[in-house]
Amino acid sequence: MNMDNLYYYKKSKSNPNPFTVKKDLIVYGATPAGITAAIQAKKMGLEVAIAEFSNHIGGITANGLGATDLGAKEAIGGLSREFYQKMGSYYGKEEQWTFEPKAAKHVFTEWLKAYNIPVYYEQHLHKVFKKDTEIQSIVMENGNTFKGEFFIDASYEGDLMAKADITNIVGRESNKTYNETYNGVQFGYPHHKFETDIDPYVVPGREESGLLPGITDVLNEEEPRGEGDKLIQAYNFRICLTKNVENQVPFPKPSNYNPERFELLLRYARAGIWDAMNLHTLLPNGKTDLNNYGAISTDNISMNYEWPEGSYAKREEIFQDHVNYNMGMLYFLANDRRVPMDIQKEVRSWGLAKDEFKETAHWPAQLYIRESRRMISDYVMTDNNCLGKTAIDDSIGLASYQMDSHHVRRVVVNGELVNEGDVEIPISPYPISYRSVRPKSDECTNLLVPVCLSSSHIAYGSIRMEPVFMIIGQSVGLAASLAFKNKSTVQDMDYNELKEELIKWNQLLHWDNTIEDDPIERMKQTFGK
Repeated sequence: MNMDNLYYYKKSKSNPNPFTVKKDLIVYGATPAGITAAIQAKKMGLEVAIAEFSNHIGGITANGLGATDLGAKEAIGGLSREFYQKMGSYYGKEEQWTFEPKAAKHVFTEWLKAYNIPVYYEQHLHKVFKKDTEIQSIVMENGNTFKGEFFIDASYEGDLMAKADITNIVGRESNKTYNETYNGVQFGYPHHKFETDIDPYVVPGREESGLLPGITDVLNEEEPRGEGDKLIQAYNFRICLTKNVENQVPFPKPSNYNPERFELLLRYARAGIWDAMNLHTLLPNGKTDLNNYGAISTDNISMNYEWPEGSYAKREEIFQDHVNYNMGMLYFLANDRRVPMDIQKEVRSWGLAKDEFKETAHWPAQLYIRESRRMISDYVMTDNNCLGKTAIDDSIGLASYQMDSHHVRRVVVNGELVNEGDVEIPISPYPISYRSVRPKSDECTNLLVPVCLSSSHIAYGSIRMEPVFMIIGQSVGLAASLAFKNKSTVQDMDYNELKEELIKWNQLLHWDNTIEDDPIERMKQTFGK
């Protein structure tokens, strides 16, 4: 199986004839947020172009996350809701919230085509040129230049934001930082934990033999809950599987396959716990979206710490490590003779969908970047917003998914193997502040950031869902358009005018608390995380 196209980054060749693109608005990142931002700005009359780092559009939504993390459907409006209506049209329904990757890619492609929005692929950001607090242009590794009056950083990593010297953070704040409850170190939550004791050492019972792969440290005691650090929640691939033998590709053996990497999973299975593939969400046409479940699954815990601020080459190393881990896990379970036969038989009944991701060996091209940099602006979204303890008066849309962090590390504490970092706290829909998507005025006045917005780690765990990114993307596209037309900065733009326009374009800004809403029951019915 040819996997030559399965990569995050290949160094750009110098373009002997670099081109310059000049538009009213430049969007960096053809993620769902970037797409809705560009479409809304085009609806408002702006000339728009998208510069995309990779060779694909639609981010994780078009690359395996077909089981929408939606929270409350009633909180999703505007272009975000329109996307799911377009997915419905694709399948002959009114709306569709679960979908095949190729279907999402088709909808995004046709949507951009309908508005004649150009996308420039494999544009690796090299440098940002600013004059005082205004970005003048961004230059790519290949020499291409994109000039605009306004810019939107819709990337999952916040690279444009960072290169523009916008204050940002990576990792978990302490609870004390913003007077929060659920931030920082989190031992002891009941989800995705070990259900039985597993020996963590290479040679069982012998600490001097070292820790098994996937375990990062030995602690004498649990660190205090709520302490801050630089750690981020785990990444994985959202893998599209099928049992349809006519549309099935057996799990391939990855290039750097190392079966010893799965010794911990093997011991867990032999101990009688088999749940690593429990979170299959059914998609149309007999396919599923496989996500992380349990103590040891598709999350490549602790192997992503260098991604947010790493070089493109370093990220490529991490990307390939995640390919080898996720692909290797499936190959191991299906083929290693040490795996219990009933598990082997079950895993072998699944395979990659032959009609998905044909360019990348039927494997998703996008790694699930659950968390990277986060801007620090004049307003930081915190768990107090998520819990309804803090009110704002400049809403640009609603978030409604639970506060959700995947584990950030796997450690041994007093001889016991434990995962740390998972938090799942039900919430009701709440508004997102406009101030959280624009930088401080002394740092940049013509940039908006809908994905790596100003938020604490744990609040971001709620905001980071793809329907919300599309909501925020539309709102910043509209905000940039008003600032452009009024010759204003993004900070000085009249929010009341923005609010009127958002409502006009069907954006939902406030949650009606009179609606009967049981967040705990509702979260039980969502599709995963």
